[in-house]
Amino acid sequence: MTDIVAGAADYETVTPAAAGAAIAPVAAAERIETLDFIRGLAVMGILWANIVAFGQPASAYFKPASFLVPAGDPGGWLWIVQFVLIDGKMRGLFTLLFGAGMVLFMEKAWARGGTRWLQAWRLVILACFGLIHFYFIWFGDILFGYAAYGLLALLCMKWRPKTQLGIGIAGYLLGCLFYAGTVVPWLILTTPFGESTPELAEQRTALTQGIATELARDDIPSDAIASGDYAALTAHRLGEQGLEPFQNLLLFGFETLPLMLIGMALYRFGFFSGAFARATMIRWGAAAFVLGALAHLAIGLVMQADGFSFYGTFAAFIGMSALPRLVMTVGLAALLVAWAPSATGWLGERVRAAGRAAFTNYLGTSIVMMFVFHGWALGLFGQLNRPKLYIVMVLAWIAMLVWSKPWLARFNYGPLEWLWRCLTYRKVFPLRK
Repeated sequence: MTDIVAGAADYETVTPAAAGAAIAPVAAAERIETLDFIRGLAVMGILWANIVAFGQPASAYFKPASFLVPAGDPGGWLWIVQFVLIDGKMRGLFTLLFGAGMVLFMEKAWARGGTRWLQAWRLVILACFGLIHFYFIWFGDILFGYAAYGLLALLCMKWRPKTQLGIGIAGYLLGCLFYAGTVVPWLILTTPFGESTPELAEQRTALTQGIATELARDDIPSDAIASGDYAALTAHRLGEQGLEPFQNLLLFGFETLPLMLIGMALYRFGFFSGAFARATMIRWGAAAFVLGALAHLAIGLVMQADGFSFYGTFAAFIGMSALPRLVMTVGLAALLVAWAPSATGWLGERVRAAGRAAFTNYLGTSIVMMFVFHGWALGLFGQLNRPKLYIVMVLAWIAMLVWSKPWLARFNYGPLEWLWRCLTYRKVFPLRK
């Protein structure tokens, strides 16, 4: 490993003036509150993105026909709304914040004389949380990938912010080409051109068989969840799906690491600190959000005309929407940064509290959904259509907003935030205020 130990003197601070700022940065406490506000909305949005995969087979996330009950979504318009506004954007927003949070953590660590080894150890602990989450709670974990790519991003911490931003954007664009090159052949094979020659017809048959195999893989965990056979489910995750967290590193690498680098650079340029005029953030953020949304809408309408085929929708998520997703995610981040200081009412404060306890809310949601959907508890897996799943989602949002603020009024950290902190520093911190 290269020189991973760096003190505060190694960190190049970028002032608002150096970043081309329009106004002075806000105080550190206000900057953290802005990050907490965005993080709270993001963790709520991630539940929206995941709720179908919690309550229905995993393939239903892409293919509405995989619902075990009628989807309750005539024309697929709810699918399109979620695809345009939520899918990928909340994960992207959370990844930007993760990169920014790494810099924020190191600012505090360096001020106390710490080094990047502390951050590395913290990420190793997060990877352990992620593997526990995947194997024993829910297969849709993102923490392990964040930890793994966070270790790589940590090696880039000393780069100039312009370098971080440039490499991040270049890496993301390279990923767009990679993902498009992967999924475009699938789309070609699903058209009449896929039957124009014997060779293409053979590939099309293999693709169709691959769909059947992929859908069949859902049956074992779905049956185990529905029946309440937790032992069978865990055995399947540890066995058949044992390598999936590591395989997902390859699938999402061109997105996760670049977005972390972009988040680092934006933080250091003062993006989250008021270093750019609010009117500018709103103007450019709105333009990026609308352009990205229109591109997603066009893709969604194509998927609707295609009948939401499995590989078609998978290609839409992975390859076709990658570039507009970046534009829309950064635009959304700009709008939320501009909005956060004025969100001071009771709802805004509760969203901030949910963001301060985002780790607990993220993992806690997965645990709550086990009680909602697994057969050994309420047993609602496969029984709720999309609108009813959204009702469960809203109830979970209410729970996040209800518990987070009063808890943090009495305690210094969320429960899992406290545990992570204690493991990071290898000492017990006072939980109660």
